[in-house]
Amino acid sequence: MSSAPTTIPDQKRIGMVSLGCPKALVDSERILTRLRADGYAFAEDYAGADVVLVNTCGFLDSAKEESLAAIGEAIAENGRVIVTGCMGEEAEAIRAAHPQVLAVTGAHQYEQVVEAVHTHAPPSQGPFVDLIPQPDVKLTPRHYSYLKISEGCNHSCAFCIIPALRGKLASRRIDAVLREAEKLVAAGTKELLVISQDTSAYGVDIRHEPRTWKGREVRAHMTDLARELGGLRTADGTPPWVRLHYVYPYPHVDQVIPLMAEGLLTPYLDIPFQHASPKVLKLMKRPANEAKVLERLTNWRAICPDIAIRSSFVVGFPGETEEDFRYLLDWLEEAQLDRVGAFRFEPVEGAAANALPDPVPEAVKEERYARIMEVTERISAAKLAAKVGRTLPVIINEVGEADEDGDIGATGRSQADAPEIDGAVYLRNVPESLAPGDIVNVAIEDADAHDLFGAIA
Repeated sequence: MSSAPTTIPDQKRIGMVSLGCPKALVDSERILTRLRADGYAFAEDYAGADVVLVNTCGFLDSAKEESLAAIGEAIAENGRVIVTGCMGEEAEAIRAAHPQVLAVTGAHQYEQVVEAVHTHAPPSQGPFVDLIPQPDVKLTPRHYSYLKISEGCNHSCAFCIIPALRGKLASRRIDAVLREAEKLVAAGTKELLVISQDTSAYGVDIRHEPRTWKGREVRAHMTDLARELGGLRTADGTPPWVRLHYVYPYPHVDQVIPLMAEGLLTPYLDIPFQHASPKVLKLMKRPANEAKVLERLTNWRAICPDIAIRSSFVVGFPGETEEDFRYLLDWLEEAQLDRVGAFRFEPVEGAAANALPDPVPEAVKEERYARIMEVTERISAAKLAAKVGRTLPVIINEVGEADEDGDIGATGRSQADAPEIDGAVYLRNVPESLAPGDIVNVAIEDADAHDLFGAIA
């Protein structure tokens, strides 16, 4: 009697290209999880796929161009392409560029995407489909996971079209978020990255509706969420790293800083300041007032000296004068942020900022971009140099092969480094047993403008 493994007959294979931000990556994971439950398998390349999904980004014109290029590549390599994601809201533009696409759906429209796949690559209903529970599909390494707590945004910033693409704020139930977080940690996640369009506004739309969790009432509110996530434990009994992204500096953010000081939350805040000049912030229609931010940064550092603040800034916004830009540079010198990303203003179709007077010439944008990067790089270099001689916890991302001397190197991240966007910690001479996801104490021996270097303490 043959004991060959049983396979689902004619199992259809799905290819996936995921572009854009971590929020889109979570959408991709959910779509693939749904499709796997329907009996689909996944293709590693274009050639092996019955249909290819392209999850697009439509935030900037440059992102739209990248999305159209990715769709074109998928059509050229495979021919059977379904488009979803933020740029899916512009179905006409997609079909004008690529009339061959099989279907176009918008951001987080999971049902429509799955329906389109069913139509163009009908699932094989083998005898075992849906009988064996499958874990959720993850597109990130096993040791870190994105936890999306809401969709959409209630702000109407002049440079942004997110509300048009993803709608108004729609928060998830607090018990559903915590159940997902608990499941991820139980499955081996050592680091949770909390994401949304506006993490500080979580629950506003559902009036911070309380739910029962572990026998007690918990509100759909950022502070309650942070406290509960801080109570999670990995298999070895340690708290996972919990990193908060897209945090607008509303007053209640002050309440999560003590949780960082206690070690329940990772001492890291990603705050999209975008600018510092009051005039430019007003033109941008930004919801946050920068006036007291410097004072609050000082207070946060007094409570939690290790807190790392990351932010992003737009240079060359319409109406930004040299005086406004110098105000921003002076503010940065005082704020001493740990990690800074800068972007040149780019008009986005449908954004209110396009109609503003006094556009900044491209050459001036470039010059300002170079200046802000010079300032932030110098601040970063000084901040990292101050860590030389300290011992810091580091989460391992990758372990290399032994060199000719038998030395094995590894790459990891400190608590001040989010995946993909911040710096790294490079380790020398690590044991062969070290694996991605391990958290080790590292003696920091050297630093440059972006990264740290050291060895296991």
